[in-house]
Amino acid sequence: MIIRPHIQCHLWLLLGSLLSTACTTRINAPDESHALPETDWEVERGVVYTPKDWPEPLRADLYRPVSEGPLPGVLMVHGGSWARGSRSHMNDFAEHLASHGFVVMNIDYRLAPEHRFPAQLHDLQQAMHWLRLEAEELNLDSHRVGGFGYSAGAHLVSLLGLVASQPGSELDQPYGGPKTRLSAVVAGGLPSDLRKFGSGRILRDFLGGPMEEVPDLYEAASPVSHITREAPPFFLFHGRWDKLVPVHHSTDFQAALAVQGVYAELVLLEYRGHALSFFFNDAAMDAAIAFLGRHLQEGRQPERK
Repeated sequence: MIIRPHIQCHLWLLLGSLLSTACTTRINAPDESHALPETDWEVERGVVYTPKDWPEPLRADLYRPVSEGPLPGVLMVHGGSWARGSRSHMNDFAEHLASHGFVVMNIDYRLAPEHRFPAQLHDLQQAMHWLRLEAEELNLDSHRVGGFGYSAGAHLVSLLGLVASQPGSELDQPYGGPKTRLSAVVAGGLPSDLRKFGSGRILRDFLGGPMEEVPDLYEAASPVSHITREAPPFFLFHGRWDKLVPVHHSTDFQAALAVQGVYAELVLLEYRGHALSFFFNDAAMDAAIAFLGRHLQEGRQPERK
């Protein structure tokens, strides 16, 4: 059977509508809602955030709400198996957050295999230093910055938040430090333990070899390996039908956070795999914005289990 392009378009729109209202399961969700008012925003594209001596110049798009400040901020990180993709893939997320009063820095980072881990983490750390340095110009409260990523971006932003809560750790040096700490993390489709994947080409390109040869690197690059009681609160969302990054990456990660007394919410998206959880996630996005609204309030302390 041949499905003509215009019919395909209507089918995708119908599917999107159905999935946007499909059932979700929320684990450890708060009882109260936290709706945030909407506001206008402006965007400045292609701002270089890396130092002049960095291996290559990296750029970011800056979204600034038209609101009185200083305002909370979000570092946004795209996915793409660490080897492809760009900040443009996160435009819709960035716009949605900016319209609810968050200053958003949506970044590019160096890609594998030309640049291998931990180069990508170092890029995020530089972004955080730049964001705090420019806080006054951006109308940003540098003490209220969260992270948001999907897939590989969720991995990187989660690792950033966890490593920064371990001052002096190997991955916190030489580009980390207190100014790279995150107050909260939103991670969708999170690959939380890279050791669960074996040694496929994607990870060999990212980490430089198979797990049998560099097991310590696979462990170090896994966010679950860096959980401590000082970790920031997490909001996780994941498709139950995800075959690329199975859902146990998020359920196991939430359980590991709970062992350390770290607050974490989890939204499981029914009938969705990895791609559909990225494109159709209205319920998760609304809950994520409410989560960021709570945890990036001025003076707010992280919730504990």
